Amino acid sequence: MRILDLDRTGLAALRGQELSSAVAASEGRTMVAEVFADRAALSFDGQTGVHNAELMAAFGADVIVLNMIDRVWDGATFRFPGLGELPSLTALAERIGRPIGVNLEPGTVPGLRKATHDNAQRLTDSGAALIVLTANPSTDGSLDGMARATEKIRTQAALWVGKMHHAGHPEPITAEKLVALVEAGADGVILPIPGTLPGITREAAAVAVQAVHEAGAVVMGAIGTSQEGAHTNVVPQLALTAKEIGVDAHHIGDCFLPGMGDPELLYAYSVAVRGRRHTWTRMAR
Repeated sequence: MRILDLDRTGLAALRGQELSSAVAASEGRTMVAEVFADRAALSFDGQTGVHNAELMAAFGADVIVLNMIDRVWDGATFRFPGLGELPSLTALAERIGRPIGVNLEPGTVPGLRKATHDNAQRLTDSGAALIVLTANPSTDGSLDGMARATEKIRTQAALWVGKMHHAGHPEPITAEKLVALVEAGADGVILPIPGTLPGITREAAAVAVQAVHEAGAVVMGAIGTSQEGAHTNVVPQLALTAKEIGVDAHHIGDCFLPGMGDPELLYAYSVAVRGRRHTWTRMAR
């Protein structure tokens, strides 16, 4: 089963290892969009309209990842600007027609955003297909800390772990560090795409991707350094380099318009890595 072959109903129903396997089978042609959970698209009034997650899905994203979940989640229900109150993430997945991931963090963050087994389990029970352990800027998240948190989290959701930038804790992002995340229990790891973070060369990144694949996990190449708001002429360099080093999924971060990436950059990136046929089919579905 490939992400490319699934319609909105099939995508929304993906869970856990089934999601990671479908991403791996798609040969580097999966698009992931991260959005702030608490932002409605283009500043709607917060009660009716369109959420940023819907907007990015409409421009070709296969998977949506919610950042800042603590701003819309009280531990039980969710209140999304533009959508109102929803009882579960399953309801959000069915509305958008995409599997929903949620960022949790081991660093200095509010309680409901903390990378704990309890938070991960409650989000999984609510319908999260993917838990992403990562770190927002200035939270002092380290890869070693992520490995320790990974060991404590066991749910039915897919678990992808790593950093999209340094998050206030500069450190080498090496093959050894990423494989350690897999050994701790991650079935996917995050690697900044060459050209987005100083020191991440395509040669080193290719070695890291191969090592993670040999360890049995998928790799999400990430744009998390505000270049998701760059002009679309940066897309060929980033997208084709990411494809060359072998990533399984391509992540567009959430810093262009408040709380999301540039939909046109997402679209151009999608066309670069999977062509117009697959991009338009995803948008139409």
